[in-house]
Amino acid sequence: MARVGSPNRLSVPVCDPADFYRQEFLRHRECLAKQREYFSERAIGDADRALALVLSQLKELCEKDGGDQLICRLLRTFNAVTGLSSWSDPKQFH
Repeated sequence: MARVGSPNRLSVPVCDPADFYRQEFLRHRECLAKQREYFSERAIGDADRALALVLSQLKELCEKDGGDQLICRLLRTFNAVTGLSSWSDPKQFH
């Protein structure tokens, strides 16, 4: 991860959008795998192939005009299948 700053200031890590999105799509893939018993093998295979395709082209998608909007739309579509946004990590609650 790159750092931006001057010698007189604190350096701030710079996050690559493709890395952020990659982590989000990988979370959807993990969530889908945990729900395997609720979907047909064909549905799991189709969704996994779609995720693999997006992951393989993520850098190019990020660099396109409107790519962030497309990626957000794809994340919402995968979320409709996996329901990831409605899952919560019990460790996050106090």
